[in-house]
This record gives sequence, C-alpha cells and structure tokens, in this order.
Amino acid sequence: MKLWDGRFKEKTDPIMERFSASIYFDWILFRHDIEGSKAHADMLEKIGILNRQERDAIKDGLDRIKEEIEKGEFPFSNSLEDIHMHIESRLIEMIGDVGRKLHTGRSRNDQVCLDMRLFLKERLMEIEKNLLNLMGIIIDRAQKEKEAIMPGYTHMQRAQVVTFGHYIMAYYFMLKRDMERLKDMRKKLDVLPLGSGALAGSTIPLDREYVKERLGFSDISENSMDTVSDRDFCLDALYSMAMIMLHLSRLSEDMIIFSTQEFSFVNLPDSLCTGSSLMPHKKNPDSLELIRGKTSRVIGDLFSLFTLMKGLPMTYNRDMQEDKEPLFHAIDTVTESLVIMGLCIKEMAINTQKMHDAVYSSYMPAVEMTEYLVLKGIPFRDAHAIVGKMVRECENRGIPLYKMDIDDMRLFSSVFEGDVYEYIEPRNIIRNRKTKGAASLDELERIIEREKAYLNSF
Repeated sequence: MKLWDGRFKEKTDPIMERFSASIYFDWILFRHDIEGSKAHADMLEKIGILNRQERDAIKDGLDRIKEEIEKGEFPFSNSLEDIHMHIESRLIEMIGDVGRKLHTGRSRNDQVCLDMRLFLKERLMEIEKNLLNLMGIIIDRAQKEKEAIMPGYTHMQRAQVVTFGHYIMAYYFMLKRDMERLKDMRKKLDVLPLGSGALAGSTIPLDREYVKERLGFSDISENSMDTVSDRDFCLDALYSMAMIMLHLSRLSEDMIIFSTQEFSFVNLPDSLCTGSSLMPHKKNPDSLELIRGKTSRVIGDLFSLFTLMKGLPMTYNRDMQEDKEPLFHAIDTVTESLVIMGLCIKEMAINTQKMHDAVYSSYMPAVEMTEYLVLKGIPFRDAHAIVGKMVRECENRGIPLYKMDIDDMRLFSSVFEGDVYEYIEPRNIIRNRKTKGAASLDELERIIEREKAYLNSF
C-alpha cells in the first residue's frame, strides 16, 4: 500500500513504478533524510503534536532504519519511489500508527529540498578540504621550484621567461577563485526550507526557528512557493563544480603536454599513469586525460539542470526529480579529481635542465631587449621594430640574441652598450621585473608568504 493512494481506485502500473522510481540514486540521501526527520519529530513534540514517548519511538525507529541501510539490510523497492517513502513506510512497519504522525506539516517537496541542502553542506565541506589541500601542494611546489626558469607560452609559442613557481601559482589563483565561489555559495545554501510544505505552508504552528537551530541553518526561507520550486542552489553548486573541473582540465592539458618526450619538462608519477597493451615503451597520462574527459560530463551536468529548469511552471514538478543524478555525479567527480591532481603535482618530477635549455635556445629575451631600448630613450614602436629585425638576423645566422656581438647590435641601434647582455640574461630578467604580480622572484616570494597565511586562515 502506498502512503498516498487514498485518492486512487486503480493500482500504479508496474512500468510506471519503474519509470518514476528514484530510489536507485536518491537512496544516498538517507542520512540527511533521517537527520531532518528526527529534527522534525523534535519540533512536533515541542508544539504538542507528539508526546515524548511517541517522539522517542519515532527517533529510535529512524536510528534502526539508518543502521539497516548502512549494513545493506534494508529492502528497497520501485513501488515506494524514493528514499523518503521508503523510510516512512519502514518506520510505520516498525512502530505502527505512531509513525504515521511524522509527516505532519511536511511534504516531500520541502523534505527533498532539505535533504539536498544538508547533502550539499556536507559534501561541499569535503570538496573545500580537498581544494585547500591541492592549493597547499601547489604552494609547496612553487616554493621548491621558485628559481626554476622555463618558457611561458602564448599561442603555444615560447613568449617570455618565467619560473615554474610562477607558472604553477597561476593555477593556485584559479583554485582560489573556486574556493571563494564555494564560500559565497554556502551562504546562499544555508537556508532552511522545511516548513514550506507542498507549496503554501501549514495551518499547524510549526516552529521553523527551532528546526533552523536544531539543524544548524543560519536562515529560514521566506516564500514557500519559491522554496519548493527553487533549484538555484543546485545550479550554483554545479556551476562551481564545472569551474573547478575546467581549471583542473587546463592544468591536466599542460601536464600532458609538458610530459611528452617533445617537451620533457615534467615526469608524471608512475602510480597515476598506465601502459600500452601493445607498445612496451609507453607511459600514458591516463589520470590527467580522464580529468580532462570527465570535465565535459560535469559541464554537461550543469547544462542538463539548466535545461530541466528553464520552462517549469510554479511550483514543484516531477521533472525536478532529475536534478539529483547530475548533481551527485558532479560532486563525486570533483572530489576524486582534486585528490588525483594533488597526488600528481606533489609527486611529479621537474626536469629543470630541459626547461633551462628551452629558455636559452629561444628568442624570448627580445621583449626585455625592447624594454632596454625604451629605457635608452627610443620610442617603444621603434624599439619593437629594431629588435624584430635583430631576431630575423639571428634566425638567419642560427644564433640566439645573446650570441650577437655588440658591434653587430650597434648596426641596428647605436644606443646598445655592453650592459645589454646582463639585461637580457634570463635569470636577471626574473630578478629585475618591477611590476606587482609579475614573474619575478621577489613577487613570487611575497605572494607565496601571503597565500600561506590565507590557507592557514581556514
């Protein structure tokens, strides 16, 4: 017997039961559903709907149900649709008619909103922990490699000399934005929906303030219709997950490229790579390729919920049952991807000689040579043209800029002096940059110390 079938003459068709059941994925909410139900029972006892013995029987029954599910002994069935109906039906089976009082003043509409918010509050804390761990690993790596020079790229062409420390900190700041986004999102998430009922509240004097305090929420929803139809908090979470994955995917792409034999800037840990069934020499960066690939699915999770919600009328519609699978998938994927990326950055080896050789075999110091001329009084556009011609000449001769002797340099501009060689020496470039946020040793050290304090504030 279904808990809502009083209005119906005919039984639900078995194919409809299978089609409408969400228990195979929403069972994961059982702890949150039980936690919310116990708080609701406490409130019902407080306002006189339950006596103490009834409340205690309900809470004891809920604890026994939780234990059954955790031990894998709980009987799930498509006929009971979702985790809420399973728990309530089992409670009535355990303790009799007292269990029928638990749903007083409550609908599955506000119940599922509560469960989802409790679920996200818990899981986002885990993601923040993993995110902070990865950010700390990046800072440690940046400090260790703060003087390891390497090419910085635009259009996948060598552009300007940077350090590996400055490079990897670029991803730290992407993740820091993700962290701040999660913090803002958690404030919006921390609103109690329970008490909104199906869509209009209740004539029973439910004590929502009590439940808010009991469950640790900071605020109470203010419009019952908006509350049960709201999935903005799920969209916010999915957007945050998609952004984290986007950043991890970009970092994965870099590490995949840098680990190729053509670059050989990094050597990825064996524990995160796989081999080939045919080619004995292969070491494939499968973990990073999977992060890159799974990013597309998390972005798809976001757009599936956007599409789901865009045309729904007020208030709750059964379509909204489909919010859970994309959300659960995205949360699980981000949780695992952050751990894997942390292991990768922590354990990979950096080939500083390869990066050094790539710097010294390039024309990247042309930028600083242009600035050298500007400081000698030559207009920037003229200086740009002069150095461009010098690069072309060096390419024809097969030499880097620093191998051109001073007399040849003066054929392009009379202002060149012997100090130009020190000015365009890559390690001096790193030391001499003046702007805040630049790829310079002083700035990197300053930023690392500041961000260590930021991480310690959590």
